[in-house]
Amino acid sequence: MKRLTLIAATAAASAIAASGLAESHEKMPAEIAARHGQMQLMSLHLGVVGNMARGNIDYDAAQAQMAADNLVAVSQISQDLLWPEGTANSDSQFSRALPAIWESRADFDAKWDAFGTATLELQAVAGDGLDPMKGGLGAVGRTCGGCHDDYRVADD
Repeated sequence: MKRLTLIAATAAASAIAASGLAESHEKMPAEIAARHGQMQLMSLHLGVVGNMARGNIDYDAAQAQMAADNLVAVSQISQDLLWPEGTANSDSQFSRALPAIWESRADFDAKWDAFGTATLELQAVAGDGLDPMKGGLGAVGRTCGGCHDDYRVADD
């Protein structure tokens, strides 16, 4: 009897360990991976103009324009496939998206549209000099912050 108990306990421990291993190796859903990629592209190009605005790198009209052009391109990606229900932070270890996105989807979509409008305004002035670029960049930053404040898990 003790041997059966030991075998059962070993089997139970193995099952628990295996389920933990499977959970830690959960594959990132494609929609979340695509969102991460989109945000990384945005961050890369915002970094170019942001570093120019902060004086960390010299203003370069061509680079500023390229970054703004790419931000506009990213803003034109339809978000419909990237945010399906069931991909909130409460559903996946890979997500920082709050369930509020799906509770207030119209507001979330309006914030994405505002980002697009702000990037178009930045695009119009990015190559015209540091001060015009800074002016356009402020609106883009506010749209990013507004969405992150309401719909993303806060940074620790």
